[in-house]
Amino acid sequence: MAELVREIEEADLPQVNQLVDQHIGKPIVHIDRLGGMTNHSYKVTVEGGEEYLVRIPGEGTEELIVRSDERKSTELACKLGIDSELLHFGDDGTKVMRFISNPQPMSAEVLRRPENLSQAARIFHTLHTCGEDTGVRFEVFEMVELYERVISSAGVATYPDFDDVKSTIMGIKQEVDADGEAPRVPCHNDSLVDNWVLDGEGKLFLIDWEYSGMNEAMWDLSCLSIEADYGEAEDASLLREYYGREATEAERRRFAAAKLYVDLLWTLWGLTRVPYDGAFMQEYADARYERLKRNIVAYEQIA
Repeated sequence: MAELVREIEEADLPQVNQLVDQHIGKPIVHIDRLGGMTNHSYKVTVEGGEEYLVRIPGEGTEELIVRSDERKSTELACKLGIDSELLHFGDDGTKVMRFISNPQPMSAEVLRRPENLSQAARIFHTLHTCGEDTGVRFEVFEMVELYERVISSAGVATYPDFDDVKSTIMGIKQEVDADGEAPRVPCHNDSLVDNWVLDGEGKLFLIDWEYSGMNEAMWDLSCLSIEADYGEAEDASLLREYYGREATEAERRRFAAAKLYVDLLWTLWGLTRVPYDGAFMQEYADARYERLKRNIVAYEQIA
């Protein structure tokens, strides 16, 4: 995949300075641009050495993200100790948080380590069983239709076999939900590798709640499996750590089906970003779409 270069945007600096002045109240001594596929996020070091994260929403995100909804889920995550301390969340999506101390290099390999896999499972279990309803809906197939409309209006091409693939997935969903749809619980919904942070003491955090909302729990587990490139052994361990027992056949089948929903949605999301990020996002969408088709075959083998 092509590299997406992220440098400090000079146009962001007045707003970064204003946010730091209002919500931290100390002079800035250093700014670093952080990674991220859509937003402009900065690590800001202030006088005295304290570090904070300042986020400026990316271009075009207002079409896809309701920031007041993101705020509700961010506040819940911070209350549960899943994310860091929140200092400010603006109506425009600007955000100021305490920077997680001494973050370690993150990769799929790091998330495959047993101790981190176990922490991730516990984080999801804490979130999913907290008993709160954020009131934020994450309706996957409504979002699929929204993204299809955005793609069409932008003149971005999909794939020649997309309609057939989508039809297959809808058939699988009907089969999996034959005994009733899974209950909706608070979910992160976007647990890609870059949204996990391991601090200097080995504690794992889950960050960036833009796409969070009430969804079926299996989505989060399947998303982690995809993003961290888990194999059969890691998948079995993830489900075991999450449930505290071996997963049932029905749970394993729902887990495999959720992988399809994850890649279907984020394939289309990638295509919505092509007008803004070009070849990088096209390659991102293409890679997800090819894996989606491979996982349809894997699901059929389980079923």
